[in-house]
Amino acid sequence: MREATLNDVTSAPAGSVAYFAERFDRGLAATIEAVAALLVLVEIGVLLTGVVARYVFHAPIVWSDELASILFLWLSMLGAVVALRRGEHMRMTGMLGLIGPRTRALLETLAITVPVAFLGMILHPATDYAMEEQFIVTPALEISNAWRAAALPTGIALMLVAALTRLMRLRSPKLVGAAVLLTAVVAVLFWLAGPVFKPLGQLNLIIFFVGVVAANVFAGVPIAFSFALATFGYLGLTTTTPMLVMVGRLDEGMSHLILLAVPLFIFLGLLIEMTGMARAMIQFLASLLGHVRGGLSYVLIGAMYLVSGISGSKIADMAAIAPVLFPEMKKRGAAPGDLVALLSATGAQTETIPPSIVLITIGSVTGVSIAALFAGGLLPAVVLGAALCAVVWWRYRHEDLSHVERTPKKEIARLAVVALPAILLPFVIRAAVVEGVATATEVSTIGIAYATLMGLLVYRQFDWRRIKPMLIETASLTGAIIFIVGCATAMAWGLTQSGFSRDLARWMAGIPGGGYGFLAISIVAFIILGSVLEGIPAIVLFGPLLFPIARAAGVHEVHYAMVVIFAMGIGLFSPPFGVGYYGACAISKVHPDEGLKHIWGYVAALLIGLVVVAAVPWISTGFLPF
Repeated sequence: MREATLNDVTSAPAGSVAYFAERFDRGLAATIEAVAALLVLVEIGVLLTGVVARYVFHAPIVWSDELASILFLWLSMLGAVVALRRGEHMRMTGMLGLIGPRTRALLETLAITVPVAFLGMILHPATDYAMEEQFIVTPALEISNAWRAAALPTGIALMLVAALTRLMRLRSPKLVGAAVLLTAVVAVLFWLAGPVFKPLGQLNLIIFFVGVVAANVFAGVPIAFSFALATFGYLGLTTTTPMLVMVGRLDEGMSHLILLAVPLFIFLGLLIEMTGMARAMIQFLASLLGHVRGGLSYVLIGAMYLVSGISGSKIADMAAIAPVLFPEMKKRGAAPGDLVALLSATGAQTETIPPSIVLITIGSVTGVSIAALFAGGLLPAVVLGAALCAVVWWRYRHEDLSHVERTPKKEIARLAVVALPAILLPFVIRAAVVEGVATATEVSTIGIAYATLMGLLVYRQFDWRRIKPMLIETASLTGAIIFIVGCATAMAWGLTQSGFSRDLARWMAGIPGGGYGFLAISIVAFIILGSVLEGIPAIVLFGPLLFPIARAAGVHEVHYAMVVIFAMGIGLFSPPFGVGYYGACAISKVHPDEGLKHIWGYVAALLIGLVVVAAVPWISTGFLPF
């Protein structure tokens, strides 16, 4: 979710430090955003060229994937810079609304100074790491790996500059001084306490990975930096591990080939909205069900099922659907609170719909087959969708539709023809990956080409002026996602090296109820984690630890993936802490308080659906191709 913007940033008086910082920031932002947008475009071009060469000319380009992976790391780091400057790194802001304005302003400033502290400390090890990589030669291009690894110190340095510039733009020197002093004092106290930490053993896990992480997350520090700072402190103060190793784990987490699909699906989702394909699907569904009691609510659930997962952002999915449906739903007398509650609930219900970025992330960190995850995610979402439909039926069973006219069959047929190219795309993407025809990365490039052609030739809706902002948005969201994957990977490695994974496996093995007992504990844990950490951080952090335990307990890995994704989604889209709920409120322009009395029925339906999915493994595994 987007960071709250500080009120005293911008509009600085001419000649002041803040004024020059603002001008420098604009120039820096324009340069970095242009390069990041160009990298997205080149990445798409390289991967699409590789796909055409492989499938059309049957002459694979051996270096295309290697070049794409090099560009991807640069894109991720520059995207992280863009996200930091624009305040789009994932963070929990629920607690900030419960405190006074002065304390909130201090915490907002700490949300800048804490990342500055980490970036300043990790810059030198990152530079050393890139220099060490110069002796490694890449297999296909036969160039020094330093060309790829240099993205890490470059991105870290630019993030440091962006954060410092943001601090200088603040027009409250006392506030900045207090935040800097508090950050420095805490850092010095931890450094002085180093000799005290070392003899504490496993207790350090509680201090750093629970205490430090929780303190930073609840204070509004971006989650990626909360993970990174805790890992840096744990390794630096309680072990003899060189910081180069942490940078290496950060690099490893951000360099999975599977993650190449992330920016492509994000851009594809934006294309589907821009070309009018999403609107065409929604209008067709509305013509079928608009005359039924609660019909447009059913359309909302169905539209989220079709569109969801492609963009990589549930907020983007909601933004494509809500403006089309909500005006008519309000005309029919639907309460705004009920609309935002249902929109938020569908966000949780459709978390497993391929090509979900969460599914791709699970595959990258746990080794579970992406094709199996794509195949297993469709039916569980139907089960939870049916549970939501039951609530809709009950709430709207007395809806007055006397003023609503049924859409003529000829009009339905016309809308079906118009929507057909759009409806086919999500199913072609999913079928291609599930059947092994193409990888997720390959099919995303084909999807981009298809959506572009449909927008230009069929829907005649293609705004060239929006391409650059879409490319920048793709880079920013990619950077936020991939950087948090890297930081969570480093933290998970630290937990594993401490022996925590062995202790966790031993404890989980003693849970009564076998596999179902393990699933019950996991559901509770991931609902809590989803509400605090959002989805991807929780999955990356605990996936490598828990999936092996699930297999040992006799739980199929695809079944377990569906259960934890839904549990995480329920936490993410439920008040009072779930940021997804507040995102739905922002898109719907409805105050969060209006949705509170309506959402709990939908949450109960989601929980019932989750219990059914957990209790019946066949729902997740019955259609696996192998």
